[in-house]
Parts: sequence; structure tokens; C-alpha cells
Amino acid sequence: MDDAISGAVSDQDLLDRHVAGDLEAFGEIVRRHRDRLWAVALRTLGDREEAADAVQDSLISAYRAAHTFRGQSAVTTWLHRITVNACLDRIRKAASRRTSPIAETDRLDQLLEPHESAAAPAERGLLHRELIQALATLPAEQRAALVLVDMQGYPVAEAAQILDVPVGTVKSRCARGRARLLPMLAHLRGGEGNDPPPGEGRNRTQGPSVPAAGSTSTDAVKGGGGRA
Repeated sequence: MDDAISGAVSDQDLLDRHVAGDLEAFGEIVRRHRDRLWAVALRTLGDREEAADAVQDSLISAYRAAHTFRGQSAVTTWLHRITVNACLDRIRKAASRRTSPIAETDRLDQLLEPHESAAAPAERGLLHRELIQALATLPAEQRAALVLVDMQGYPVAEAAQILDVPVGTVKSRCARGRARLLPMLAHLRGGEGNDPPPGEGRNRTQGPSVPAAGSTSTDAVKGGGGRA
């Protein structure tokens, strides 16, 4: 597909072309969205191999189910929903197989931001490991909500579409997740007087947000980071 043409074609049009038999259309959709899907999967699962498998599974599912898409949400929302569900399925299956605690340190030591160099500052790596370790203690549904809202910066309404639940459910999951994480992450928050001015941040759910993964600041990030 010509680059000049592909940039002007919408996701919906590409999906329609794929369903109609265009052999290149779905590849363009993957090129546009795979980085954000990968970031969500990596932060939700905390394991690079599991995340890669989840993204692969979700893209295969989307490829096969494209004819069922009815346009009731954006294509990117649909893809994120499939990816998050693939991650949640893996978390539930792992939990059902687990008969004893599994050490997470080795896997977390290898965890990097998507496209991040292995030469990233040690402080950033330590912050990210602590955050992922804390997230791993949450129920899967709370973890997925916090990854989307606080770490990826999605508005609550869009996260609700991705998770296919009411907005109030996302807010509740985020609030409960933050309450559980706060004691574990309190040392990552800045001192009094360091909060950003009122009105900053994209999301307005109540309660302290999870520090954004990769942040070098000691302040909690309100409203989450930008999309990957």
C-alpha cells in the first residue's frame, strides 16, 4: 500500500478493505496501532514474552473477526479491548495454574519500556520495577483499569469502552486499585506542596494516581502519562 495513500485512509476504511480481500490493509492497521497495544500488554502482564504472545493472539483474533466489527466504537478501541481481554485471559489462566508463589524479580529485571534502551538510568528502572511489582498484586480487572487510565493516559470514558464496562466501574476499579497501591508506593510520592496546579492532567477520577511508569520525578503523576 502506497505510504501517501495509506496515511489518508481511515482505520474503518482499512478494516473494510481487509474484509473485502485487500491483502495489505490489515498490515497497515497493525503498523498504526501495534506500539500502543504492546505498551498496554507489557504493563498489564509485566512480562515481555507474555505481552508479545498476548498482542499476537489479539491481532490474530482481530484479523479473523474483522467481519463482525459494526463500527459502534473506534477501530483502535476495538483493538485495545481485544488486547486487554487477551491479557486478562492470560492472567486468569496463570492464576488457576499457580500452586505456590512465583518469584517475579528475574522477569521484572528484564522489563523495559517499549523501544527503551538497556542503558536507561538505574533510577528509572528501579521506579518501573517497583511500580510493576505493586501492580502485580492487584486483581486483574483493577490492574487493567489503572494501566489504561494512569499509565497510558486514556480518558476514563475511553477506558470504559476498551474494557466494555460502565464508566463508573472503571472509576471504582481505579479508586480501589489506588487505595491498595498507596501504602506500597507512598515513598515514590513527593513531599507536601509538590502537587501540580489544579486543573492539570487528562483524567479527573478522584484519588491519587499511580506514578507513571518511566517517570523520573518522585511526584505522583495525576491523570496518567501520555499514550505510548
